[in-house]
Amino acid sequence: MMNFLSIGSRRGPDLAIDLGTANMRVMVRGEGVVFDEPSLCYYEKKSGQMKLIAAGLDVLAMVDRVPGTHLVRRPLARGVLQDMDAATALLAHGLTSVIGKKPSGRPPAMISIPADATKAEANALLTAANDAGFGRIELVREPFAAAIGAELPVRESRASMVIECGAGTTEVAVFSINGQCRSRSVRLGGLDLDEAITEHLHLRHHFLIGKITAEALKKHLAEHGPGNAEVQIKGRSLHTGLPGTLTLPVSEFHSVLKRHFGRFADAARLVVSEISPDLAADLLNERVVATGGGICARFLAEAIAAECGIPVTIANDPHGCVSRGLMRLMEERAA
Repeated sequence: MMNFLSIGSRRGPDLAIDLGTANMRVMVRGEGVVFDEPSLCYYEKKSGQMKLIAAGLDVLAMVDRVPGTHLVRRPLARGVLQDMDAATALLAHGLTSVIGKKPSGRPPAMISIPADATKAEANALLTAANDAGFGRIELVREPFAAAIGAELPVRESRASMVIECGAGTTEVAVFSINGQCRSRSVRLGGLDLDEAITEHLHLRHHFLIGKITAEALKKHLAEHGPGNAEVQIKGRSLHTGLPGTLTLPVSEFHSVLKRHFGRFADAARLVVSEISPDLAADLLNERVVATGGGICARFLAEAIAAECGIPVTIANDPHGCVSRGLMRLMEERAA
C-alpha cells in the first residue's frame, strides 16, 4: 500500500488545486472553491517569441477562432503536463486571482496528479508550481481524492472502487485500509469522446464541427439518453463547403458511446480480476462509484455494470469529487 500524499509538509497547505486537462479549480482552506476556469492559455507570436495574452475563462471563446499568429494551448494532455510554460502561466493566473498580484510569501498547496504519473511528470508539475509562485507542494493521486470526495469508505478493511473519468484520463482504483490495492489508468477521457463524435460526423456524414460544438453535443447526448429525440448540429458541409445544419437522432451516436466507454469497462474488469476474492465480493455491496463529468459518470456506470456484473452508482456532483476530496484532505492536514 502506498502513501497518497507524496510530499510531506511541516505546515498544512493553504490552497488545494484540482488541475485538470479541461478545467482548473482552486480551493482555499475554510472557504471552498474560489476559482474554477478552463485550463487554457492564449499566446500571440511576436518577433519569433510567444507572448502570453490571457489565461483561463477569457480564452474559452477564442478556441478554434484565433488568427494564424495566435495560439491557444492546454497545459495538460492525457492528464499530465505537456506544456511547462502554459502550466506555469495557468497556475500563476489562478494564484493571483485568488490571493492578489502581490502575495505575502509563497503559499503551500496540494495539487492532484494522475495515479500513474511518472516521477519525471511529477517533477515537471512541481517545477511549474514553483515557477508560478507556490511554496511547498503536496501531490495527491486523483483516484484517492475522488474516492474521498465521493464519500467512499477507503479507510475501512472492506474494498471500495472508484472510476474517475476526467477530460484527459480515466482511472480505476480499488481501496482498502487507506491504501490502493489495484489500479489502472486509461489515457482517454471526455476530450477524446469529443474527438470521436467529431470523427463520426466527418466520416459518416461528411460534416465538420468545431471543439465547442462537439462539447455541447456531448452534453446534449447525456441529457437526452436513449430514445427517439433528435439533435440539430451546426457546422460546415464537406459536400458544399458551406455552413449548414445537420439533424440526426440521438441513437445515431450510441455506437460511438459504447465503443468509447467499453475501453474503460475493460480496465475495470482487469482491476477486479486482480484483487482477492474477498475484496471482489465487497464490491457487490454498492461500493463502486463513478465520478467525473456528468456524461462520463453516467455512461461509465452503465458500461462497467454490464461488463463486470457489479452495481455502480454515480457520485453526487460527480464532476466535483476530486475537488471535494482535496478539500477534506487539506482540512485534515491543517487539523
